[in-house]
This record gives sequence, C-alpha cells and structure tokens, in this order.
Amino acid sequence: MNAQLVQFIVYGIALGSIIALAAVGLTLTYGILRLSNFAHGDFLTLGAYLTLLVNTLGVNIWLSMAIAAIGTVATMLLSEKLLWSHMRSIRATSTTLIIISIGLALFLRNGIILIWGGSNKTYDLPVPIAMDILGVKVPQNQLLVLFLAVAAIVVLHYILQNTKIGKAMRAVADDLDLARVSGINVDQVIFWTWVIAGSLTSLGGSMYGLIGAVRPNMGWFLILPLFASVILGGIGNPYGAIAAAFIIGIAQETSTLVLGAQYKQGVALFIMILVLLVRPKGLFKGTI
Repeated sequence: MNAQLVQFIVYGIALGSIIALAAVGLTLTYGILRLSNFAHGDFLTLGAYLTLLVNTLGVNIWLSMAIAAIGTVATMLLSEKLLWSHMRSIRATSTTLIIISIGLALFLRNGIILIWGGSNKTYDLPVPIAMDILGVKVPQNQLLVLFLAVAAIVVLHYILQNTKIGKAMRAVADDLDLARVSGINVDQVIFWTWVIAGSLTSLGGSMYGLIGAVRPNMGWFLILPLFASVILGGIGNPYGAIAAAFIIGIAQETSTLVLGAQYKQGVALFIMILVLLVRPKGLFKGTI
C-alpha cells in the first residue's frame, strides 16, 4: 500500500477519534434532550482553550485536560440553566432551539477570540517523537489520541449498560413521558447527560490540540463532520456515531490525495447523503 495513503489513514483514525468523542456528546444531547446543538463544536473549542490556559500555567497536560473538562461541563450546565431548561418548559420549537444554539456558538467563539485572540496557539509540550510502525512514521500524539478515545468509549459503554443512570438515560431517550411517570428522575438524567457530553467533548477538544494548533474556529470546522457522524450512525445512537466518525475521519483525510485539502469538509456531507439515500435512518438503529 502506498506509504502516503497509509499516513493519511493513520491521521484519519486520529481525527476520527476526536470526532467520535464529540459526536457521542452531540448524539446524547439530541437523543435525550431533543436538542440539535450547533454550539457543540464551540464547546469542543472551549475545552481545548481551557486545557491551553491551565497547561501554560505549568500544570501537567493530563491534569489540564481534567480541569478543562470540569470547566466545559460547568459552562454547559450554565447554558442548561439559563437557556435550555426554560426553552423546554415553554415547549419551544426545534427551529427556535437551533437558532438559539447558533447564537450560543457565536457567543462562545467570539468570547474565546476576545480572551485569547485569533492566532493559532499550541500546548506547552515537547515536540512529539515519531514512531516507526511497519515503515510508517506515526507521531506518539496520534497514538495517544486513539488510546484516550478507546478508553473513553469503554468507560461510556460501561456507564450506559451497567449503571443506574445509564439505564435511566436509555429509558428517557426511548420515551421521556413514560420514563417520568415510571418514577425516573428526569432532571438527574438531564444533569448527567450534560456531564457526560461535556466531558467527552472537552476531551475531544484537548486531543485535537495534541495533534494540531488550537484556534478559535477549530470546533466550527468540525460541526459538519459531527452532525454527519450523528446522522450517519443513527440519531441518538452513540455507538453508531462512533463508527460513523471513524468512517468520516478516514474518508476526509484520504480524499485529500485526490481532491486536495480544501474539499475534505464536503466529503463528510457527500458520504452522509450517499448513505442516507440507501438507508434513510442511518447505518444503525437510532436511540441509545
């Protein structure tokens, strides 16, 4: 196999890992809260910048990621308190929710530019060493990103399948009203949905900073692949979103060999349209 193609596949796997984590958060918020959150990509950016902030203060990168996740979750919970809970109480339409989420995205992005500026930034880390794996040079950071993504996905699977809150989340995703009359604490489920979504999304942003520059529009440029992964994998299905994210990540990067880097964003949309023509509900069944 062409060495350059293998190199792009490896980077596509790393990118797919990042998209997978953020897409899981996005599909959970839609599956449980029925919210198409266009600010999700900017929460990913916020996670990267909070990691940058803590890391440049001399804090270890792993602790920086953990603190950034706490900050991102807190910001998401604040948006829930100020915006989304009120919108649900007045039964706002999906169009209204989309417009508000776009406004929130703009607010977050411009707030980041106001605080950190618009230039590219990098973490305070040594230059990553490239490892030779079967003749392919793979930076350690890309392997680390894949490892972190797999570990986070394993933890998520355990939470959804083996914990009380995970089972409650699945029940709410299936039928919110039925779950409420069955005695499930829906408010607690909503709280943990934001905690899980925020943690995974922040981790995705932190990981993106490990393999590239941290910039204000990084999350916005990922919003199309994120939604493509959610739709392609079956709306509300985190496992489907993970599988679709890797498909899109690899397809986007390998497409640059033929189309050039400027068109790779369109590849995600093309794949989504192509699959939906054959399987309108996505590759997998929707809901958790």
